[in-house]
Amino acid sequence: MNVESDLDPAVASILDAAGERPGGDEQLSVAARSLPAAFARAEADGRVPVIAEVKPTSPTTEGSRGTDPVELATEMVAGGAAALSVLTEPTRFDGSAENLERVREAVSVPVVRKDFLLREAHLDAVAADLVLLIARFVDDLEELMTAARERGMEPLVEVHSATELERAIDAGAAIVGINNRDLARLEVDLDTFERVASAAPDGLTLIAESGIGSREDAARMRRAGADGLLVGSAIMAGDVQANTERLTRPEDDRNL
Repeated sequence: MNVESDLDPAVASILDAAGERPGGDEQLSVAARSLPAAFARAEADGRVPVIAEVKPTSPTTEGSRGTDPVELATEMVAGGAAALSVLTEPTRFDGSAENLERVREAVSVPVVRKDFLLREAHLDAVAADLVLLIARFVDDLEELMTAARERGMEPLVEVHSATELERAIDAGAAIVGINNRDLARLEVDLDTFERVASAAPDGLTLIAESGIGSREDAARMRRAGADGLLVGSAIMAGDVQANTERLTRPEDDRNL
């Protein structure tokens, strides 16, 4: 793993735990739902393409939400989410493969598996339409991307810098998430997406991740080139359906 010594202790502990987690016993084969197609449908319907995240808790939030993940997911879809992200990391996010499996059975939109996936066997724990691969933590990114595609799942490669973006592109990434949160210190800066996206070539599907809490934030990311937005805490805090609608169908979406 490409782990640096300045990682936040919470992130370091998650990585340590991920390294010890087993994968699935058999290679999966998935008939995946297309994220770019889902984004296009949202745009055609006048919605901002949002990946709403089913996130019971995280190292950067207080407390947890005990609502059934399927209930949360259906509310998000009712609120206009183009896709969903489901946490499967169990130690600090209270996620599980079972949650993702149940959510994916209950909805028709693409579902991203969000976790710290480090080796090929981890891909076989549960079927998803897309899997998050964090460039910073994967030794052989191209190999793991190929393994995901062999199973029918599209890799969503997460980056935080122009250097990581270049690495993702060289590895053949088609869908890239630019995380505004620095995983070394867990600090959020929306300038990150603007800076990194400016170096992206045409043809990539770009997703702005983390720190998007308002219509203004969403509009800013869209103006900077985001094809879609991944939003967790701002949707999970309060009325999930209303919060999703607030971002997918803003009062004046001409700026989004």
